[in-house]
Amino acid sequence: MQTYLLSQQFNGSSLADSSPTCPENATICDGTSCVLPEDDFNETLSIVLSTVLTIMLALVMFSMGCNVEIKNFLGHIKRPWGIFVGFLCQFGIMPLTAFLLSLAFNILPIQAVVVLIMGCCPGGTASNVIAYWVDGDMDLSISMTTCSTLLAMGMMPLCLFIYTKMWTDSDAIVLPYNSIGISLVALIIPVSLGIIVNHKWPSKAKIILKVGSIVGAVLIVLIAVVGGILYKGSWIISPKLWIIGTIFPAAGYSLGFFLARVAGLSWHRCRTVSLETGMQNTQLCSTIVQLSFSPEQLELMFTFPLIYSIFQLLFALLILGGYRLYRRRHVKTKTDVEKTEQKEDSKSNAKINGGFIPSENK
Repeated sequence: MQTYLLSQQFNGSSLADSSPTCPENATICDGTSCVLPEDDFNETLSIVLSTVLTIMLALVMFSMGCNVEIKNFLGHIKRPWGIFVGFLCQFGIMPLTAFLLSLAFNILPIQAVVVLIMGCCPGGTASNVIAYWVDGDMDLSISMTTCSTLLAMGMMPLCLFIYTKMWTDSDAIVLPYNSIGISLVALIIPVSLGIIVNHKWPSKAKIILKVGSIVGAVLIVLIAVVGGILYKGSWIISPKLWIIGTIFPAAGYSLGFFLARVAGLSWHRCRTVSLETGMQNTQLCSTIVQLSFSPEQLELMFTFPLIYSIFQLLFALLILGGYRLYRRRHVKTKTDVEKTEQKEDSKSNAKINGGFIPSENK
């Protein structure tokens, strides 16, 4: 059994006592310090919940794949204008925004580094679920998440090398390529199976999609709650990081939507790019932070990925609520108005930007 040393502080009256206070579960007590069994509850809880959440996430991504058409997905790969715009947002806007926020708030070097790590991470899978609920382009959403995770192998070291020079040596940051690879596999396999199901059994795929979208929404909230439970002892953090954690995802959503619209993408693709830009892979950021810094350094910024995760979820829910309210007020009887706009935008903008034109629009 592993143990740790717990120092006991005594005041004048306790020193006068013949029998100093010692915890009941102490294995050794010499009057000035006690040896206690290590509390591994959080570690066990983390392993159990991580396993459950991983399985649930795989099932959710399987259901998201059931909404993907093979020809449309391949069309985005062959004519990757939307993916390219998303790439500029993911590895251009987000790292630069992280850099500017760190300078503007003049935070500690170690805190600036964790903000930059968050900005350099690829998109998270939660964006696929939210994109579904805001009638986004699911083919583009999943292709962007896949490509950003794959490109993160090279783009994360490059971005960290460029932006962390003034604060630390980029070699001191440990990138868990195995975790990135696992994320990629956990994304590709379930989505691929979902695409196959949608191709062969479209009626069953619709049922799976409806169930998976609801489970996915619940899962996003569950992950945030679990994070709060596991890291409840790490909430004492600089107010500046709280402010940055609030501004950062909002800036990602806004700038991603703006750049996508400037690039000539249709409205539903702009919503998709916006979500893919603002929603980062916070689990990957937490892993990098834990591997790269000492326990003393972690106390200064370990909770930032969780703060970002909470606010990126809150803003995503606001976007979802605003969009649903808009549809209820402006699209009451003509349920296909949005689809018509998407087709018209796709035709006009695809010719200009080289985007993918679905076969039904030709």
